[in-house]
Amino acid sequence: MAESSRVAAVLKEARAKLGNNFSVALDTRLLLQEATGMTHAEIIAEPETEIGAESLVKFNSFIARRLAQEPVSRILGRREFYGRNFIVTPDVLDPRPDTEVVVELALKLVPRGLFIDLGTGSGAIAVTLAAENQNLSGIASDVSPAALSVAQINAKANAVEQRLAFQLSHWFEGVEGQFDLIISNPPYIRANDKLMPEVFGHDPHLALFGGEDGLEAYRAISAGASSHLAFGGIVVVEVGSEQNEEVARLFETKGLILLEKATDLQDHIRALAFRRS
Repeated sequence: MAESSRVAAVLKEARAKLGNNFSVALDTRLLLQEATGMTHAEIIAEPETEIGAESLVKFNSFIARRLAQEPVSRILGRREFYGRNFIVTPDVLDPRPDTEVVVELALKLVPRGLFIDLGTGSGAIAVTLAAENQNLSGIASDVSPAALSVAQINAKANAVEQRLAFQLSHWFEGVEGQFDLIISNPPYIRANDKLMPEVFGHDPHLALFGGEDGLEAYRAISAGASSHLAFGGIVVVEVGSEQNEEVARLFETKGLILLEKATDLQDHIRALAFRRS
């Protein structure tokens, strides 16, 4: 327990517990905001504010969870993606900032039309596309009913539910029609790859692991892409940092041409765009 329950002292003690890494200051501030209802500006401007006993208990419980390597987004139950808040539950992948590159590439290449987001999870990609471009509407599909429920909540919260349909589907199984955009952030971790505890312990493994070589989902998507693409349609997929060449070959063997690549914040190739030959 902190000697003082003032904002500055409580934050200092929490940061000491969590250790010295680049995200500690942000983590503790976000958790304090959640526990107390204070804003970022209030925390900075009023460091001597006393924190109530109930809020302090809540904050300390958050810090204990963070010490156990639970991600802040899981503690808060939400994640910011492309400037919007998304509910995240144990049933969905925690949207990462790198995936914003996938959305940006799709928005650049497809100005209007119908899309399908395969393996939508939280709905971050589908909801963002619809929210950013009024000329886009689509289907958010997933093999998990629980994930689809989360995606629907996020669509309603971001006022795009009228332009999105939700379909229980394993990749293209049961999907009819053709699309101007097929987009996906599929599971692409190899079966034997080691992951950080924050990821392995809290993201659903169904959304992480893509088989022995990490490419199972790409095989399924590339196999069905051509028959589900409208004339001039585009496929955009997220890839792991060292998978782009293998994924490109898979799609090229199915008659798709690599159109463009996009890099993430670490300058790794993160998104690939294809069109029919």
